[in-house]
Amino acid sequence: MRLAAFLLTTLVMGPGVAVAQATPPPAVAAEADVVPGTFLFESRVRYEGVRQDGLDDADGVTARLRLGWRSPTVSNLTFLVEGEAVQAIVSDFNDTIHGPASRAVIADPDTVELNRLQVTWTGLPDTEVTIGRQRIVLGNARFIGNVGFRQNEQTFDAVRVTTTAFEPFNLTYAYIDRVHRVFGDDSPVGEWQSDSHLIHAETPTPAGTLSLYGYWLDFPTAPGQSSATLGARLAGNRNLAEGWSAGWTVELARQSDYGSNPARFDLDYSLVSGRLAHGPISLVVAHERLDGNGVRGFQTPLATLHAFQGWADVFLTTPARGLTDVSATAAYTWAEPPVGRRWVLSASWREFTDADGDLDFGSEFDAAAQVTINDHWALEAKMAAFEGAGIFADRDKAWLSLEYRF
Repeated sequence: MRLAAFLLTTLVMGPGVAVAQATPPPAVAAEADVVPGTFLFESRVRYEGVRQDGLDDADGVTARLRLGWRSPTVSNLTFLVEGEAVQAIVSDFNDTIHGPASRAVIADPDTVELNRLQVTWTGLPDTEVTIGRQRIVLGNARFIGNVGFRQNEQTFDAVRVTTTAFEPFNLTYAYIDRVHRVFGDDSPVGEWQSDSHLIHAETPTPAGTLSLYGYWLDFPTAPGQSSATLGARLAGNRNLAEGWSAGWTVELARQSDYGSNPARFDLDYSLVSGRLAHGPISLVVAHERLDGNGVRGFQTPLATLHAFQGWADVFLTTPARGLTDVSATAAYTWAEPPVGRRWVLSASWREFTDADGDLDFGSEFDAAAQVTINDHWALEAKMAAFEGAGIFADRDKAWLSLEYRF
């Protein structure tokens, strides 16, 4: 069966949009009339264009379909199964599996695979245990996420336990046996074997939500990505004068060698950001620093990386000298637009240097318009313009996406 014909039929029923966020919006599910449980459906069609110095231009139109079913809860057990298919309609790009290597990359290769297959047990008070192939997003997805922007979602073969039994803490522990990456099953780097442990705890404090985490990542098939990271994050918000509010985030982490990684390193991470909002308008200023020792930079291999360090995706791998990202982001939420239910307009400016601020890496301007049409449809247009310095090439990217889900 030709997958292209299948997906083209699906696009007529309902295509969809990529959102620039750490996690995708929750699906609106419809109760099936005949089969008990919940039927899951979502689709996305997206144009992506890339213009990068030194490479041929890339243009792609790709479609993604997810179909799934969540069972009713019986004897504290809930079963979920979901398949995912991605097909290129216009394929003038390097998808990381099929070249040509001279063309710019759009990392959305064709694939048909099992996205999720999990069983959840809720037999203990205030506790949920999930076993199987699943989506895991911890915190803001800076370290552990599902890479929801790409067409093929990142999922994990894992055991995950979440509990609020130890108030006031919300605790999550996960053991990851295998990582199913966005490059798909046909890619030599599409799966990583894993022997990784994740611990994430959150609790409210007078100064905001405090998060404490430890991620011990060991990948025998990608040993250079193995590491142990311990960190803490404090994020809060306060109302000021009428209509005004202020927010803040402070985060520190230390990353060291672990498991099968043959290297030896100790690297730091820090984030300081402030937010000021008045009605529908907000402004965020942030300073994020990832350390580097000249051989290796602080890495976050399981993160939703597209949401950080600019949408041009220049720094998916932290340079050996580290990275400092100073950014300012303005956003406007239009609650009663002339078309649709809500519009969110945003723009950001970023300056990149090495960790010590001695070497200029370039600057980037990003802008996006996200339109929520109704409960099922959403539209997004966005762009990224990166002006590089040194070894980092200039590149411009543009996206136009449409999503339908129920």
